[in-house]
Amino acid sequence: MAVVTIDRLCKRYDGAADLSVRDVSLTVADGEFMVLLGPSGCGKSSALRMIAGLEPITSGTIAIDGRPINHVPAKDRDIAMVFQSYALYPHMTVRENLAFGLRRRKMPAAEIDRRVQRVAEKLGLAPFLARKPHALSGGQRQRVALGRAIVRDPKVFLFDEPLSNLDAALRVTTRNELVKQQHELGTTTIYVTHDQVEAMTMGDRICIMNGGEVIQIGKPLEVYRNPVDTFVARFLGNPPMNLMAARLERQGGGYRLQAGGSSFEAAGHAPDALAPHAGGPVTLGIRPEDLYEEPTGPAGARRAAMRFRIQAVEPLGAETLLMLSGVSGEEITARIGRDTALRPGAEADLFLDTAEIHLFDPKTTKAIPRTL
Repeated sequence: MAVVTIDRLCKRYDGAADLSVRDVSLTVADGEFMVLLGPSGCGKSSALRMIAGLEPITSGTIAIDGRPINHVPAKDRDIAMVFQSYALYPHMTVRENLAFGLRRRKMPAAEIDRRVQRVAEKLGLAPFLARKPHALSGGQRQRVALGRAIVRDPKVFLFDEPLSNLDAALRVTTRNELVKQQHELGTTTIYVTHDQVEAMTMGDRICIMNGGEVIQIGKPLEVYRNPVDTFVARFLGNPPMNLMAARLERQGGGYRLQAGGSSFEAAGHAPDALAPHAGGPVTLGIRPEDLYEEPTGPAGARRAAMRFRIQAVEPLGAETLLMLSGVSGEEITARIGRDTALRPGAEADLFLDTAEIHLFDPKTTKAIPRTL
């Protein structure tokens, strides 16, 4: 187990005008499962490959337990990496694939057999030890790739989108197995994905990246509930947060928002944070699950009505998604109960939970701080 410290890490590829990774700094605690999350091309895989020693570092420092490893060869970093493509040797059996790294380290044969058997039983691979990769399913191949990393007992696990080649059902099963194994082993883990569901369900913390930079780091639900800007607000959440133009006005001793033809209290935000924006435009953020068909809750809660035209109704079994348009043409999504009677083409009032709204500066896209 180990602490991984990354300080102002940068990467510029040959011939590129801009940095692919720009001043990335974070610390992964001993035994922590850290997820690097972001869209394709955001620099997360480049950062992971620099940690692994597969890409040279342009500038910055990577250290394990306080020891800089910038110039340590990949084979000497005591890191195990699992790739998207599995990277199994097709001519070797499962047993030989699992044992390959240990044999290269000239480990005694008895110890190799003991480790391989233990990992194979833990991952449900014992019946397949004599098979070659072509005779395995995608999930079984991924477990072999995971087992090959586990059997080495490294200080750090690195995962580069290891589940993206699996179908949806198998992805869930393998994801749960991977989390279970990591918790049992307690090995420091850095996991790269563009899938927010993986990030939310697997990570102790998530690091959201965009344009080569770190945008926000925190526990998954903390980041979901308090995004630092509109990029994070839209990227984390499925369906994503609704954003619409609004105006903030001072009224008496408080503040009110005017949006979508409605006026309601700017709840959940400190007056000091709202004051600089009074009398001007703001961006209003509403999560789809914070819109309701009925004005439920205690008096004064979830009672701000907004008028919408229903464009589409998508029943998903346990819930229903409504595709809406506001009075100014905004496209809005609501996640409501499965037993709705609303139909496309109708107009209806939906009720906003005013305590759960998010506000952003339209110029900087940064969040206006909420009261916690």
